[in-house]
This record gives sequence, C-alpha cells and structure tokens, in this order.
Amino acid sequence: MSALDEFAVCRDILESLLTGVCVIDMHKKILFWSDGAERITGHLRHEIIGRSCVTGPFLHCHQNGCEYCAQECPLVLAIKTSHPIEATGFLLHKSGYEIPVRVRAVPVRNQHGFIIGAVETFDDLEQGSATGHAEKTLPGCIDELTGLASRARMQAQLRQSHRAFTDQQVPLAILRLRLPGLEHFRAAFGNDAASSLLKVSAQTLASGLSRTDVVGRWADDEFLVILNSCGSDALHSVGERLHHMLANDSVQWWGERRSLPICLGEATALEGDSVESLLSRAQQSLEAASACLARAAAAGENPTSGS
Repeated sequence: MSALDEFAVCRDILESLLTGVCVIDMHKKILFWSDGAERITGHLRHEIIGRSCVTGPFLHCHQNGCEYCAQECPLVLAIKTSHPIEATGFLLHKSGYEIPVRVRAVPVRNQHGFIIGAVETFDDLEQGSATGHAEKTLPGCIDELTGLASRARMQAQLRQSHRAFTDQQVPLAILRLRLPGLEHFRAAFGNDAASSLLKVSAQTLASGLSRTDVVGRWADDEFLVILNSCGSDALHSVGERLHHMLANDSVQWWGERRSLPICLGEATALEGDSVESLLSRAQQSLEAASACLARAAAAGENPTSGS
C-alpha cells in the first residue's frame, strides 16, 4: 500500500490546503475544518467541529440568517441532489465582516455507495485582488452599469478595512466623489448620455488607484474610494490627483463634449472611529465641497455645459 493511501497522510494534505475544507454529516454537524477554513474565516477548529452549520453562524451567513437557507445551501443541495454544486456568496468572518467566496460542495459516499454527508471547499475571491476585480463574478457585488463594486460590496469591504485599522493599526482613509447635477444632465441629454459619463468616470477611477485600494459606486451620482494603508499626509494628494483626472472626463453627445464638475469629500480614520462616523465625516467634507460648487454655479458657471 502506498504511503499516500494512509488516512493520516490524506488528512494532513487536506489540512495544509490554502482552500477552506469543511465536512458535514447527514445531520449537518461539522466533522472537519481545515487550516484553510481557519485562515479564511477566523474560526478555529475547536469552535466549529461538532456544531451544526445551521445553528452556528459559520457558513454563508448574512446577519442573523443563512444566506442560502431559503434556497438550500450548497452542502444540503449536494446531499439532496447527489450531484456536485458550485455557487458564489459570502462567508461571515469571525470578526464580523463578509468575505466573497466561491463554493464547491460534493456528496460523500460510503463503500456501499450511500451518501453519508458532504464536503465543501471555499476560496476567498478577494485574496490577491484588492481592487475589486473579483467581484465581477459575484451576483450582487458588481454595479452593472459601471462595472465597479456595488454599494453592498463596498460596505462589506469598508467593514473589513476598518477592522484592520482598529485591530492592526493599518491606516485607512476614504474619498467620496460626486457628480453634482447628474439628474439634470440626465434630463437634458438623456439616460444614455448620463450612463456613458458614469462609465467614463468609473474607468478613470479604476485606472487611477493602486492595487491596495478599492473603488465602487456608492449612489447614483457618487463613488466611494477606500484607501488602505493611506494616512492623512497622503490623502489630500491622492484626492487632488483623482479630482484632476475626473475633471478631464467628458463624453461626445449631440456633436459636443459634455461633462460635469466633480465634488470630493475626504476623511481619515481616527482612533475611536466607527464605520458610520468615518463615512459621516467624509459626507460633511463632500457637502462643504458641494456648497462651494453651488456658489460658483450661482456666479455664472454651468455644471452641465459642454467642454
């Protein structure tokens, strides 16, 4: 018999995988939890093994309920259908933030061919891609118009970045960038013109950030940028650079170049900050910039004019 056929060796191989591996029995009790599962979720074996994946908030969770329960989770579906199942969704990290994952579940059979449980593997789709490109494969995580991360995904990412700030003192800053007058622009030139301008702005933002930063669509006329490892000293220069890039964006429409001005709000995470207080300070900064722009517009500038 080959040494690779030994149970302990096979178990050690599964333990060492970067991919998370979880095994449940027919009663949905968790029997196996790998090193990869610990690394991805933050939950250790002794916290997980022996507990139910239904009663414990470990797999694919969203707030107080399981994201997949209404439509049957991949593990249960693999057992019921006797077929492998693939899905995408979120794991709830022990620290409380969501992690986008790709899940594969297969039924486990005994030597007589009877299903006795299921095994699931899950991979962190965010690993190695901090700019949000991985979210393009995740339903609900991508803004269909701009191709950037959705508001829901940005909320999850911001919680994760804030956790790194509070637990590990990793600097954190955010930018909120608004295209004021977008509603009037849409009314004047049509929805296609407004959509084209938003797409151009999204491409500019995505190309102007480093791989440690994340950008997404925060509202109809607003983008949010999460600047990881960015302190107050660098924040202003990053904001000025992005503002300058966006100010040059325009679309050709009805024979003229059309554009909108840019308002920018910024905030750096401070000790004692919550996600809400950080967003609120950036909002206050954005409103101040909007007020300045409104005064300039009242003096005779037209924010929807051709450039």
